[in-house]
Amino acid sequence: MGVDKRHLSVHGQTLLDRVLSVLLNVFPEVLLVLAEEDLPKQDDRIRIVTDLVPGCAAVGGLYTGLYYSRSPRVFVAACDMPFINPAVIEFFSQKIDATDIVLAQLVNGLEPLHGLYSKKCLPFLKEMIDARDLRLQHIADKRGLTVHRIPESEIKSLDPQLLSFLNLNSPSDVELANKVNPC
Repeated sequence: MGVDKRHLSVHGQTLLDRVLSVLLNVFPEVLLVLAEEDLPKQDDRIRIVTDLVPGCAAVGGLYTGLYYSRSPRVFVAACDMPFINPAVIEFFSQKIDATDIVLAQLVNGLEPLHGLYSKKCLPFLKEMIDARDLRLQHIADKRGLTVHRIPESEIKSLDPQLLSFLNLNSPSDVELANKVNPC
């Protein structure tokens, strides 16, 4: 898009603020991974960290988040997903018991930037970084990790339009998001 997406606005609120407000209502702490630290601390429950391995996109961001997390598992959301749904996040959280990763299996593929990951993923992510395999979806194919893929049909009971998985990659996507009524 040519701009830092976290500063784009949907319904009068930046994408980053929209995502943070949902996550802070679900979790006691939010770990915000940035390419470089350029935000003032907004809330004591937000910890800001910078990429351990710059230039590795979402794979590097997830690696950094898991590395710094105080929890054995993390929920990951991209800041360009303005309609993440707390009910969907809590539903995913119920599925993590015996697995390392919980992801949505949508008709158009896996959604890796709205999911739960355990720290067991760290060496696999490091391997991907070292190999420059930066397609985060590939983590779900790694031998040694258990993955729970939640079918789209199950998610639709909580999010009928699958708005939780709408991500904004173009100006027309932002325009569409501003027309959507998420309620």
